[in-house]
Amino acid sequence: MSERVFWDVDTQVDFMLPEGKLYVPGAETIAANLARLTDHAHASGIRIVASSDNHDPDDEELSDTPDFRDTFPPHCMRGTPGQARIPDTTLRHPLVIEPEDAAESVATRLASHAGDILFHKHYFDVFTNPHVAPAVQALGVSEVILYGVALDVCDRYAVEGLLDRFPEIGVSVVTDAVRALDEGGRAALLGAWEARGVTLVRTEEVLGR
Repeated sequence: MSERVFWDVDTQVDFMLPEGKLYVPGAETIAANLARLTDHAHASGIRIVASSDNHDPDDEELSDTPDFRDTFPPHCMRGTPGQARIPDTTLRHPLVIEPEDAAESVATRLASHAGDILFHKHYFDVFTNPHVAPAVQALGVSEVILYGVALDVCDRYAVEGLLDRFPEIGVSVVTDAVRALDEGGRAALLGAWEARGVTLVRTEEVLGR
């Protein structure tokens, strides 16, 4: 079995909107493309695998004196409006998988679930949720179409985590559906990924497939 999935990275209020706690500059400008990708996936029967920060006050990456590299100010706190996903990327009947869930329980629920999947995380690397890699393997993922924020933080960990762990999976990044905290580094980062085999696409190309 092989499966093509859309991979939605952290399209949450605190990142996507100017009033958010850790706003990614210009993120709201990609909302229309995010909505188109989400709607296309649901209309076409493509599963969306998504991640969301779901922070507790004592999480390692949170700091009142952040360096914006390894630590960031409090954001996407559990139960707050900022932790929610924006309406444009609403998931359909998502299976929510917490880092603390028992592996046996996750495997059982995953095997019987046909809808979207949402991985909660306490750190910017989605693979710190220990269920992500086993789920990718169990689903038989053969192709990932990735979008979301922030390009130079959580997108980077997702893309490079997939490349490192699953070199057989084709990874595409939707360049007009991502934004970086530092847009100045965009070209170099995308170029480095392209050199590793990542395909750079635009929303129209994805919708036309």
